[in-house]
Amino acid sequence: MLDTPSNQTLPGIDTVLRFLLCRTPDSWVSRAVAEIPLLLLDHASLELKAAQQAQTLIRRYGANFDLLNKMSQLAREELRHFEQVSAILENRGITYRPVSASRYAAALHAHVRKREPDRFVDTLIVGAIIEARSCERFYSLWLKLGSSEPDLTKLYASLLKSEARHFLNYLELGKTAAGDSMVSRTRFLLEQEQELVLGPDPEIRLHSGIPV
Repeated sequence: MLDTPSNQTLPGIDTVLRFLLCRTPDSWVSRAVAEIPLLLLDHASLELKAAQQAQTLIRRYGANFDLLNKMSQLAREELRHFEQVSAILENRGITYRPVSASRYAAALHAHVRKREPDRFVDTLIVGAIIEARSCERFYSLWLKLGSSEPDLTKLYASLLKSEARHFLNYLELGKTAAGDSMVSRTRFLLEQEQELVLGPDPEIRLHSGIPV
């Protein structure tokens, strides 16, 4: 596992690391930095999906004004992140194209309960987990790349802060909706997420497991 040097911290990361049950394995980080073009393409697609998910929540639960405001801001920020990643792709001469998604998000959403309000609560918890893992992955890449990829380390440092805020927004909305039942449900979904992160994966993606 990656160590966290005390002199290499970024705002928001401590809360994220306390929330998640595991860190990203070194084997994923080493493979990821060897596959930067593919990782950037997947990253760009994930930013679009994050914006779409926020819009879906607005359409479905927009009567909740706190959710409406938080998700509207999140959607705008995720689209801005897509633009930032797209600019790096262009600078590196990489043509944007969709790539196949990892199993990560679909596997988490498969555990979302079907009936309301449970569906609403689980969707918010899954959103918080995905944002937290994104934040942790950016931090792991930031530590690994150091000064070797200044454009990427700058990007990941800036995105980490917003992903940490998105994570907290999802979590706060979930706590408001679920109350005490949030704790046990969050633990269950985090355990499923840990299995995905530490399990073998045939492909490298931003949220994939251990590469085989």
